[in-house]
Amino acid sequence: MRPLREIMTRSISAVRPDETVIEAARIMSKLNVGAVPVVEGQRCVGIITDRDIVLRVVAKGMDPRGTTTQRAMTSDPITGTPDMDVHAAADLMSDKQIRRLPIMENGRLVGIVSLGDLAVTNIYRNEAGDALGEISEPSKPM
Repeated sequence: MRPLREIMTRSISAVRPDETVIEAARIMSKLNVGAVPVVEGQRCVGIITDRDIVLRVVAKGMDPRGTTTQRAMTSDPITGTPDMDVHAAADLMSDKQIRRLPIMENGRLVGIVSLGDLAVTNIYRNEAGDALGEISEPSKPM
């Protein structure tokens, strides 16, 4: 069993809930990533993605310069721990249909794992592919 601490990204940039989505987008652009954790203190209270910004802000005609990350983020994200097994993380990500898993330890954000992190680790390539397949399934019409 291999723990997430061996593959997680440790240097994380985050935004606060009161910062604008413009700041979140700047961080995503600078780091070439699609999501940024939203933190209060060191606790992860949400995650905001480029898709959240487009669908929850831009598509609704809201001004990104005045819209806080709190209004666009997904609250109470599913999280993992550094000691969580990568297989368990892949299963969790698949079950919850998420592409990124914030990693918490002692109440603070210490890393993040993405499906890409799982995919570049050869042992988990099949699991990452399976998870992506399940995550990418079309949603049911409303």
